[in-house]
Amino acid sequence: MTRPVTAGMNNTVGSVGAAWWGAHEASLRDAPLWLVSAWEWQPYSRASLGSNEMAEQWSRRVPVETAAEIHRSYPQLDIRTQRLTGPPPEMLRRAASESQLLAIGVGGLGGRTGFLGGSVASATVSVTERPVVLVGSGRRAVERGEQTPGNDNPGPVAVGPVVVGVDLGRPNEEALTFAFEAASLRSARLDVIHGRHRPPARDEEMLQNALAPWFERYPDVAVREHSANGRPARELADAGTGAALVVLGLGARHHRRGVIRIGHLNHAVLHRCCAPVAVVPQRQEPGPMFPASPR
Repeated sequence: MTRPVTAGMNNTVGSVGAAWWGAHEASLRDAPLWLVSAWEWQPYSRASLGSNEMAEQWSRRVPVETAAEIHRSYPQLDIRTQRLTGPPPEMLRRAASESQLLAIGVGGLGGRTGFLGGSVASATVSVTERPVVLVGSGRRAVERGEQTPGNDNPGPVAVGPVVVGVDLGRPNEEALTFAFEAASLRSARLDVIHGRHRPPARDEEMLQNALAPWFERYPDVAVREHSANGRPARELADAGTGAALVVLGLGARHHRRGVIRIGHLNHAVLHRCCAPVAVVPQRQEPGPMFPASPR
């Protein structure tokens, strides 16, 4: 059985956008779509009785209504809904473990709000071992417009390039595979952004060596290379303007005072970027996305 694309839904506007993004992604991957809502009763010190009841009703009603609406635009999709009770980050982590990827909606897009404005999104990225895609509420109309209702086999859709950040010294293989696959599915260009702390000729040689296996595996993907001179987080975020997807590799998630860290650069990109952002954990030896600047 093909692993599903899962969209986590909570009581935010962005989660409906994540469901529509997930529907489009599932159609590209010829995969089922699971809409998972996670609800947890909050102590009265944190929430009133009324807000608890509203959140519970939302978790029951909106995913089912969203699934019905998506089905009208994507009739070929196998869509399922599931309601889980417990801490949302842990429930979403469990759902993601059975999926190709997990899409999470966030209310804010870019600027000061960024993608990590919500505690659920931040915590879920920190603990999930599968790729997590953070989607802003503005993506709903875009993804709905890309699918023609009643067409079971829509043509490839590309809304801008796919962007990926690469550490030339320790490339994240999972992130590169995810980025090349996403570009191939969309018939989109792949923009590779890397740090520059060596002579340009050496950087070019390292880049070609790092990408060689993916050039062979994905000959249909056109690649454009760009070096980030000193401000990789800003350049990655800026490259996300108009991009279909930005892909970040996630190495070691450092613990500090009980909080799991996802890395300064990744956090900075997530704080600024306005495109959907995929955070892809690395299974093997962890490392930062870009090498540290020489002292």
